[in-house]
Amino acid sequence: MTSFSPLTRSTDEQCISLIGIAGAGKSTLGKALAERMGFAHLDTDRLIEATWGQPIQAIMDERGPGGFLAIEETVVAALSVKRAIISTGGSIVYSPRAVERLKALGPVIYLRIGRDAFLGRVKDASGRAFVRPAGLSLAQVHAEREPLYLAACDFFVRTDSADLDACVGECIARLGAMPAPSD
Repeated sequence: MTSFSPLTRSTDEQCISLIGIAGAGKSTLGKALAERMGFAHLDTDRLIEATWGQPIQAIMDERGPGGFLAIEETVVAALSVKRAIISTGGSIVYSPRAVERLKALGPVIYLRIGRDAFLGRVKDASGRAFVRPAGLSLAQVHAEREPLYLAACDFFVRTDSADLDACVGECIARLGAMPAPSD
């Protein structure tokens, strides 16, 4: 069977996962990339909401950050999908088990934004279900997660210095330059 996509690393059986901090554009870019590639789009926050029957914020309020992270890990670690662009929640990198599952599904792209762009986009993060370890400022959370995102990804794309179409194009080009999977 020939691959649906022209990419050498990604096959028609694999997924492409998008990770990054809140405001990086995971959902927006995920939808656009899925449309361009003819893949489905799966937003793990929406899947968690559908699974638990509550908005993410209500889950966070009810169960706290630790409870939410456990739910997020369980849902993502159990993903069994193909030909999908997976937009994850920004806190997914706190779970090695979930990151391992994303990597098993296919390439992982870190949508990277600088601290100032992050702070400008999320403001004070009110109204967002944002996992913030106790005592950390938003800038400190950005700094804490940066090495986790870099360790989890196959490559990163800056989404704070190019428009949506350029970022989608860069994702596709970078995916196409990756070595074929060795199965």
